[in-house]
Amino acid sequence: MATRILLEARPGVGKTTAIRRLAALLQGRDIVGFTTEEIRQGGARVGFALETAAGRRAVLAHAGFPGPPKVGRYGVDLGVMDRLALPALMAASADPAPRQLVLIDELGRMELASASFREAVRSLFEADVDVVATVHAHSDPFTDALKQRPDIELIALTRANRNALPERLATRLEHR
Repeated sequence: MATRILLEARPGVGKTTAIRRLAALLQGRDIVGFTTEEIRQGGARVGFALETAAGRRAVLAHAGFPGPPKVGRYGVDLGVMDRLALPALMAASADPAPRQLVLIDELGRMELASASFREAVRSLFEADVDVVATVHAHSDPFTDALKQRPDIELIALTRANRNALPERLATRLEHR
């Protein structure tokens, strides 16, 4: 049975740092997926970039993008999800490789604005592939449904456990 873990945390706790550290520790796994990170100019956050496990990178959301969709003050470029994130996610759900691990940072409002991304995530959670994804602690119909699945392990990521958790998960996932 596939491992399905959701790392739930409030903003600023270190979800992206934890998932990147986990990926770096898992040398024996074929990692697919993506991380997101803030784009800052002059100390102010102006957007978010998406980077795939394969190293492709693009601006996902920016205060200068017109939208729609808009998430807060950021316009979201859903084409970035379609071009960068979705191909590897769909391939992983259609034909999972034995040592493959899907890492998603994150199942957040910007990413979930894409219907095709939501469908790819649904497919991943039905496939025989290991998945670790980060998710906000706030309520959302899509992520709330995932959190309620009996095959999901929901782990709270906190400031207290964010340094040790990637190593614990890596040890567990490396030997799966």
